[in-house]
Amino acid sequence: MSLPVHLVESLADVSVGSVVEVSGDEAHHAVAVRRLREGEHVVLTDGLGTSVTGAVTSTGKRVFAVSVASVDVVPRPEPAVTVVQALPKGERGELAVEVLTEVGVDRVVPWAASRSVAVWKGERAAKSHAKWQATAREAAKQSRRSWLPTVTPLASTADLAALVAEADLAVVLHEDATAALSAVDVPLSGRIVVVVGPEGGIAPEELEALTAAGAVSVRLGAEVLRTSTAGVVAVAALLSRTSRWG
Repeated sequence: MSLPVHLVESLADVSVGSVVEVSGDEAHHAVAVRRLREGEHVVLTDGLGTSVTGAVTSTGKRVFAVSVASVDVVPRPEPAVTVVQALPKGERGELAVEVLTEVGVDRVVPWAASRSVAVWKGERAAKSHAKWQATAREAAKQSRRSWLPTVTPLASTADLAALVAEADLAVVLHEDATAALSAVDVPLSGRIVVVVGPEGGIAPEELEALTAAGAVSVRLGAEVLRTSTAGVVAVAALLSRTSRWG
């Protein structure tokens, strides 16, 4: 059985024998909900590549302490994968973020595509962004990731063009593309960007802007996937050809 994972702010300079204190909501959930007890073993991670394993030495109302028995430092994965996710309707956004995190995506960029049904504005934008961040955080803990993925603020098509221009490989998923995703050359390092459109599809002017910036329009196969699952399938297909899935 896998040990429970808890996220802490920093594990810098932590070594075997150190005692790490976990507090706040993370500790409250562990102690009050999971009923964590002294002597239990847990994993702590800072989401920046460092994880430690150790036994719980004390618990309180919103705090517990762990004596570090081992330290594991994982280099940042290469190539880095960013998925641009057009805003889907309902809870499909959180579903996409959850599974993208589990499959190994390093950054999720919410995109206000012209044909997106959902709209992030004002207070709703802040709440939706926070919900995506929380989903990524919990999915990273569940999937035992040492590096926590980033969820950026809402991006425009102009923002995406700049992102695409800096990538070593950028692909736009499009049902009418003639090139297959399986035919593109996948870099072994650097930055990969995958752009996923909304339910209504990517508008012609958006596709033109992204391809002009250097993106390649590709199709996954004969089937047309939902926006909340297309990115996951594309990333899995790409990562299976890198050392990250070796």
